[in-house]
Amino acid sequence: MQSIIVFSLGVIVVSMLIMMIGWSVSARSYSDREKSSPFECGFDSLGFSRIPFSLRFFLLAVVFLIFDVEVVLLFPFISKSLCQFNLMLVISGYFFLAILLVGLIHEWKEGSLDWAI
Repeated sequence: MQSIIVFSLGVIVVSMLIMMIGWSVSARSYSDREKSSPFECGFDSLGFSRIPFSLRFFLLAVVFLIFDVEVVLLFPFISKSLCQFNLMLVISGYFFLAILLVGLIHEWKEGSLDWAI
């Protein structure tokens, strides 16, 4: 019975010690107003929230997402072709790459990839 009480007191002391260390480490100084103010996407959080943003940034983000998903979708083709050669797999992989290449050419001709005007 005495060992359970000693163990419980030890657990409580260690828990309190960990909570005190965490509290002291996480204490923040609010002396710098700029650092403690919220920041989101480069917009002033105190101003009007309905200001227009750059459409080029949005288009570049969409192109990034498309080609990011492309890498995820091409990974199974590569890993499967390393294990065994399958002609249908190679044809479908090249077809997928051709569709992405047509999309890239379209984006390029549309001017979505140009940063400077």
